[in-house]
Amino acid sequence: MESNETPTEQELVSRASNLVPLLKANAAWTEENRRLHPETLEALADSGFFRLRIPKRYGGYEVGLRTLSEIVAELARGDGSTSWTAGVWTISTWIACLFPDEVQDEIFSTPDVRVCGILSPTATAKPVPGGYVVNGKWTFNSGAQQSHWNTNSAILLDPDADGPQPIMTAIPLKEMKIVDDWYTSGLRGSGSVSTVARDVFVPAERVLKMGPVLRQQYSSVLNADSPIFRAPLLPTACATVSATVLGLAKAAKEAFFERLPGRKITYTDYTEQAAAPLTHLQVAEATVKVDEAGFHALRAADLVDAKSASGAEWTLEERARVRLDLGATCQRAKEAVDILSTASGGSSIYSSVPIQRIERDIRTLNLHAVMHPNTNLELYGRILCGLEPNTHYL
Repeated sequence: MESNETPTEQELVSRASNLVPLLKANAAWTEENRRLHPETLEALADSGFFRLRIPKRYGGYEVGLRTLSEIVAELARGDGSTSWTAGVWTISTWIACLFPDEVQDEIFSTPDVRVCGILSPTATAKPVPGGYVVNGKWTFNSGAQQSHWNTNSAILLDPDADGPQPIMTAIPLKEMKIVDDWYTSGLRGSGSVSTVARDVFVPAERVLKMGPVLRQQYSSVLNADSPIFRAPLLPTACATVSATVLGLAKAAKEAFFERLPGRKITYTDYTEQAAAPLTHLQVAEATVKVDEAGFHALRAADLVDAKSASGAEWTLEERARVRLDLGATCQRAKEAVDILSTASGGSSIYSSVPIQRIERDIRTLNLHAVMHPNTNLELYGRILCGLEPNTHYL
């Protein structure tokens, strides 16, 4: 698919749709081996996926968040782990574009570079001449074993500063230790292992203070005029991962209807499950919930695109609403998958039946700290009641 012409956004979504059969075929291998199949990586590269959020001066496409969400959702129709990992790569690639331009030159010198990252500051950094020395461990580092760079948060311990402060670092994976500890019930193929930094030196230009980043004060000069690189961090990340959840809900619906013809309801006189009124109610209710998940996921993406294009200031309520949309997407998608899984019968527990994997993946995503429906509902409710948010991650 190599071409000197930039593909249209519609073409990129179509390429993602065309990958669904391959992702389905590789899903069992991906889960068993706890990383993406080599064929999947090659197919993602050939489709131009790794260029989606790279600046055009490096051959990237700079697609908007609505298009990115549609692409990530399509990937999830094939495999949740692939979609999640790919989504994380786009978020961390976008974060790399906030660093000074000379840092981007270094990162994007690798063709189809893969950047993973963690927002939780579970490591420390101390200033030394020319930069910082970083020590610590980051868990849930999706795709780390198949990545080139890590953009991770840490706490800066500077005796000359006014207390500890969070920073973002860009570190090559080859300078870190990978701990293969990803043995889980869901999203097994995402390979969300731990990474460890032991006295890793990080040059000053590869460190961003998170305070300015959360206020949309970025260090790149050459990206400043591009709408996608004017967006706020958390709404961008939240809208991206919402898409994986939406795609999994769609995948569950498709998987259910693929198995429906010829199925009966055991210990009843229904020789065709499709003839049972209960089935009619189940698929209708699940469809409504899938549609509701799509509304919330794509509303968030559209808001980010619109605000980025206009350059308008974000209100606190808008930022919290993106978190609300993420939680609502997770909640509605899980409800849809629960209904369809319940309606799938005892034979669906076999590992060869996709819906059992989809159910485990969607449950795992609902437990993610920034995606948990209850956390996001409470956050938005606080704002509506006139209280201050209880998080900086907005």
